[in-house]
Amino acid sequence: MVRGKTAVVTGSTSGIGLGIAQVLAREGANIFLNGFGGRTEIERLRLRLAQEYGVKAGFSPADLAKPAEIAEMTAQATREFGGIDILVNNAGIQFTAPIEEFPAEKWDSIIAINLSANFHTIRTVLPQMRARNWGRIVNIASAHGLVASPMKAAYVAAKHGVIGLTKVVALEMARTGITCNAICPGWVLTPLVQRQIDDLAAREGLSAADARRRLLEEKQPSGEFATPEQIGAVTAFLCSDAAAEIRGAAITVDGAWTAQ
Repeated sequence: MVRGKTAVVTGSTSGIGLGIAQVLAREGANIFLNGFGGRTEIERLRLRLAQEYGVKAGFSPADLAKPAEIAEMTAQATREFGGIDILVNNAGIQFTAPIEEFPAEKWDSIIAINLSANFHTIRTVLPQMRARNWGRIVNIASAHGLVASPMKAAYVAAKHGVIGLTKVVALEMARTGITCNAICPGWVLTPLVQRQIDDLAAREGLSAADARRRLLEEKQPSGEFATPEQIGAVTAFLCSDAAAEIRGAAITVDGAWTAQ
């Protein structure tokens, strides 16, 4: 279903976003990357995706906290690829602190990138999706879009907002060929999370296995991490014909975290 389609995946130069981009490219979608990193490394990544999967691959360094840069990113992808069929809103940042100590500027930046950016990307791509009467919008929310944890006021608020936005878009597009859904990962084994494991092991004198277990046991009953590739596979499914009537859903990939 995605072969020959164009997918914009935000926050896709590493971690979950890169996993999603790789799966969609493997399925034959042209990929438009976005994220931070060294230009040489990103260019190497772009070329690898194009050559390994035989697709087109582009890149924008747009800062998703800035609506004008978001608009330019979607305009660039449209110019280079002829249109945007699939939008995956994955970019996100995190900061933890008690509410009374939470810096206002951190709140503003997390809301801007984790929530408002989704609104700005969606509103810029919907007109062309409407014109073709086909589109797939997948918002990467979080288990924290369904439940809360202490010290994460902005992140939890933003991810709850993403699920609400997803439902509104799904309702407004309900009589069209455009779907909008959210995926809610729990702990996913990304380079960032691996660093947390390594830091915990070093700080408390734990083995890597014990540090991994400690990180998981508090939240994720399965005792296993999800992988970026699994999140990518769920995204690809949501882009398929089989998922045409999945609309406004919040699909958990969380090892039973939110089943508790």
